[in-house]
Amino acid sequence: MGGVGTDRAARVRGEADAEGAVIHLDTSFLIRALTPDTDEDRRLRSWLRDGKSVGISVVGWAEFLCGPVDDDDVKLAARIVREPIVLTTDDAAMTGRLFNLAGRRSRSFVDCMIAAAALRAEATLATADIPDFRRFESAGLRIVFTGD
Repeated sequence: MGGVGTDRAARVRGEADAEGAVIHLDTSFLIRALTPDTDEDRRLRSWLRDGKSVGISVVGWAEFLCGPVDDDDVKLAARIVREPIVLTTDDAAMTGRLFNLAGRRSRSFVDCMIAAAALRAEATLATADIPDFRRFESAGLRIVFTGD
């Protein structure tokens, strides 16, 4: 990950760098990316080589830690995403709007929080669970997935 100063710090936090390239990882994408030679692994490696800012919300990180995941995977993932992005009160408000937009499905609440953090950061969300996040595109969420 090239770059120094504020651009590098922004990449570590998952915020926009000088070029505005930000990618937030959904738990599903991160889990698959940790498996060698998957499409997600190749895509993540490409982003990192290109110096893109890669982050994850604290909600996505907590979901990842629920596992099953071993210590080596946790250590590797922590090196990739660094400090997870915390949620703000604005994110809470956006989560509520997204929850209602998604039809108030109780199982979608975590996805709403992950999407809200990505929207605030003006990030593209990388996910392997396309249907779970497609419903938020009308709110401005950009999604990237394997095959894009």
